[in-house]
Amino acid sequence: MTELERLSLKLELRRLLTEAARSRSTVRYADLARAAQVPAPHTIHKTAELLEELLREDHAAGRPLLAALAVSRRDDAIPAPGFFQLLTELGRYSGADRGPAAAAAHRLELEEAWTWWGRS
Repeated sequence: MTELERLSLKLELRRLLTEAARSRSTVRYADLARAAQVPAPHTIHKTAELLEELLREDHAAGRPLLAALAVSRRDDAIPAPGFFQLLTELGRYSGADRGPAAAAAHRLELEEAWTWWGRS
């Protein structure tokens, strides 16, 4: 993937996630990848890497984390463990990457993202 393709995909992911924020919803990784037309192979892996970049950009800019709206297909509808590991690395979270503490931390990030990114 070229740098231009990578930038284009990140912009499309940001656009799709912002739409989700306006409706106070979340988007599953596979649906997000499909809608953004992330190319195969390793579509979900590429999508996760791009979401990590968005998360780092938002954190560095002091914005709520738009990537919090991207969730796994599991029944708990929270992000994959890598999301929480990155939050820990950035000093935003300290705890397990699954379970009640992770769900509570995600809910806080989600509420902030919906409020900030969902503005008209």
